[in-house]
Amino acid sequence: MIKKIISFLCIVLCLISCQDKVSKHDLSEVFRYNEKDNITSLDPAFAKNEPNVWATNQLFNGLVVFDDSLNVKPCIAKSWSISNENKTYEFILRDDVYFHKNIAFGKDSTRTVTAHDFEYSFNRILDPKVASSGRWVMQNVKSFKAVNDSVFRINLQTAFPPFLGLLSMQYCTVVPKEAVEYYGTEFRSNPVGTGPFQFKLWVENTKLVFRKNPLYFEKDEKGNKLPYLEAVAVTFYADKQTEFLQFIQGNSDVLYDLHTSYKDELLSPTGILLPKYKDKLALDKTPYLITEYIAFFMEGETVDNNLLIRKAINVGFDRAKMLRYLRNNIGNPATGFIPKGLPAHHQENIDLYQPEKAKAYIEQYKKETGNLHPSIKIATNSSYTDLFEFIQRELQGIGLNIELEILPSPILRQLKANGKLPTFRVGWIADYPDAENFLSLFYSKNFAPQGPNYSHYKNPVFDELYEKSLGITDRNERVKIYKQMDSIIMEEVPVVSLFYDEIIRFKHENVKGLTTNPTNLLNLKKVYKTK
Repeated sequence: MIKKIISFLCIVLCLISCQDKVSKHDLSEVFRYNEKDNITSLDPAFAKNEPNVWATNQLFNGLVVFDDSLNVKPCIAKSWSISNENKTYEFILRDDVYFHKNIAFGKDSTRTVTAHDFEYSFNRILDPKVASSGRWVMQNVKSFKAVNDSVFRINLQTAFPPFLGLLSMQYCTVVPKEAVEYYGTEFRSNPVGTGPFQFKLWVENTKLVFRKNPLYFEKDEKGNKLPYLEAVAVTFYADKQTEFLQFIQGNSDVLYDLHTSYKDELLSPTGILLPKYKDKLALDKTPYLITEYIAFFMEGETVDNNLLIRKAINVGFDRAKMLRYLRNNIGNPATGFIPKGLPAHHQENIDLYQPEKAKAYIEQYKKETGNLHPSIKIATNSSYTDLFEFIQRELQGIGLNIELEILPSPILRQLKANGKLPTFRVGWIADYPDAENFLSLFYSKNFAPQGPNYSHYKNPVFDELYEKSLGITDRNERVKIYKQMDSIIMEEVPVVSLFYDEIIRFKHENVKGLTTNPTNLLNLKKVYKTK
């Protein structure tokens, strides 16, 4: 018991000490945000969800990075070349990138990053003992090695144009062998990277603090060293109302959510910031690389996967009305499967809602099958109950009965992966910003549970186009094929796309330089605050 009390007191004293150090700086030098979901690790090998990715993105760097327009840009690699029929990538590294100072290198010491560090970091991702959730990123990699200190070479088994995008993920950032070996399994809570901020303190579910990295290698357009901020402080209020109140009271700088409990306090029904906050807050909206959709399990013959039923659902409800009344116009009605924010998104001005056509499909189904009272069951989780009750009412109007099955998210994931649900809701978030990531859901070799093709959809023409796209490096040519594939999905309707989500972010007016991007990656290196 005494040991527990002493341990608790040490944590409290550490928190107080850290807060005192941060408070010595003007609050305009500290960026504060709340993470309502738990951060499970600060090791980039386990950056599998948004909370972990946001935190590790402040601490680590990789070979390349995406800008806000989804263009691949140099990071630790200052240049690269692609050869051998687009299967060999050779990166030339900067020589001015240092790891954070840490006792693992000796007292208050550091060293420069070399290509050997990337070789170590990539091998670590593949190490079964590490059990990284990012091992899949390397599935098409044949080999990699440090040619010398400044040259790193990767060979792929087959050409894969989106590969550079994969390398921008936190899984592929560089870590020092000395620190990993020094801390062992505790590297998760003692991270050492090269990023604009360095680790200071983490009391899980209570407080996380990063401090400015004085050795950071990047500069802004005017030659000023980055980052501008002195510190980043993260709180962990799980209750959405508490998170909202902390933001409104000025105790956090940004609010990254729009919960039903307070959305009408901030926004008009049409998604405009209410006048009382006009001079206090700023609202940022941008397309988010997410498609929300209804999937049909295509194996066997059921009411659910009948083509006429699928087509009737696709044109039988008003997506724009659903978003307007239930989401304050946050999001965009789906017109295809590839979401807004990607070049391959098309059919921009199409309204799929055609109730008379939907009724005709249902009547044709009744005539062909003799089933005069068609009914299907759609499985979803509680977060989407209001949306699916809306869809349920709309589809009743065309003569299709919908029964809703509300399942806990873990059970829903398990059942859909194993083909146990005839019809179910899915939300697909891009792992990397290329339309291939969305179209791979319909490739026949990706049947769930081994792959993401939950519908078990199979089309030889689609498969041929998908495989053809993997051999094309010209972005514009690849986009043309992506659009063809998307049109096939819209015609055959193995899924019904509901809407493309949007990133919505509220920030205080004094927060500057905080940009948005379709991957919702939090980048704080150019953020500053006015007094």
